[in-house]
Amino acid sequence: MAKFSKSNAPQFSVDVYQNEFLPEGGREVNAIVTVTSTGGGAAAAPQFYAAGRGADAAVALMVDCSGSMDYPPTKMRNARDATAAAIDTLRDGVHFAVIGGTHVAKEVFPGGGRLAVADAQTRDQAKQALRKLSAGGGTAIGTWLRLADRLLSAADVSIRHGILLTDGRNEHESPEDLKAALDACAGRFTCDARGVGTDWEVKEVTGIASAMLGSADIVADPAGLAADFTRMMETAMGKEVADVALRLWTPLGAEIKFVKQVAPTVEELTDRRVEVGPRAGDYPTGSWGDESRDYHVCVQVPNAELGQEMLAGRVSLVVPGADGGVQNLAQGLVRAVWTDDMTASTSINPQVAHYTGQAELAQVIQQGLDARKAGDADGATAKLGRAVQLAAASGNADTAKLLSKVVDVVDAAEGTVRLKAKVAEADEMTLETRSTKTVRVKK
Repeated sequence: MAKFSKSNAPQFSVDVYQNEFLPEGGREVNAIVTVTSTGGGAAAAPQFYAAGRGADAAVALMVDCSGSMDYPPTKMRNARDATAAAIDTLRDGVHFAVIGGTHVAKEVFPGGGRLAVADAQTRDQAKQALRKLSAGGGTAIGTWLRLADRLLSAADVSIRHGILLTDGRNEHESPEDLKAALDACAGRFTCDARGVGTDWEVKEVTGIASAMLGSADIVADPAGLAADFTRMMETAMGKEVADVALRLWTPLGAEIKFVKQVAPTVEELTDRRVEVGPRAGDYPTGSWGDESRDYHVCVQVPNAELGQEMLAGRVSLVVPGADGGVQNLAQGLVRAVWTDDMTASTSINPQVAHYTGQAELAQVIQQGLDARKAGDADGATAKLGRAVQLAAASGNADTAKLLSKVVDVVDAAEGTVRLKAKVAEADEMTLETRSTKTVRVKK
């Protein structure tokens, strides 16, 4: 285990779980990389952060104010209350703004292209401004993100974060416009996305969160918004290190099959690689507080003789350094050893096996729900049955519970299920939105 430590700064550690033994002719190396950040604190050492600024932050709250937020009228009230609760959760000194989103984006507070600095007075002023929010107009989420980016980029801070709430589909701009906005904003700030009610598009909201390295969830009952917004803001306030990248070096002749986050959610990172010199690339992981995440790295190495050993990969955690270079926070090694011991080379590491199953679980849920929507009952039954089986085997009780609202489980161990004739829309959307949430290996 390699660690980075500096007085009062968060400490990062990297642990690698793998079976390094390959049979003769074997070339595929799988490893689970556990990254843990601990022991930070608001007073973390300033020199640790980008350009020596400390763990300062700016937050933009984007609230859907389109016409549909008036149906039912309590929805808009709940959204105002939730935004007020989030503002109350801001630390003193954090920069913030509130944006009202329709087919255009409007500054609700403080206005004038500025950010406010959180204290008792500005929190109160922001909550007064929220009372004027009313519903009317369309939905063009790309414009909300671009305004948030403009406002957040004006702050001389290291952590930039957005919280986005929508209740409808992004009907007043093209998918290409939204993608262009996400491409422009990705890497500039992180963003959590929430869908309230059941009239929004799951793939749209989860796609926004994924592109912006944030979380996505459903708040089916608007009454639950305030609690959810408070939790989201508490998490945002706990972030202390921004722009952390997973750097993967591989030897000559090696090929990276994939890199994905597998806990706390499944997130494909393979296509997000940024080349950083000979045989090394960075995969973005966003901002970190006190937390632990798991990554699955799969590398195809050149063939070697029995008895040979090879460094199959070096995994480092890096942040931008003050001098324009990078600072290495922690490092772990992925190894390959060729052996004729069949027992050694055929055993699968428990961590690798577990997360391979969790990634398949997320995939078959999505495929099953897509088949159900397309009217393919047999396909939906097969895929969702496999999902029930995987959830039961891995002890993913939360996902198992969500699945039981969509299918009647006959035999969980065998994956025998029947599709329910009637499924509440909120239940189906909750399963789809949370399908990528994973559980860790039981110790």
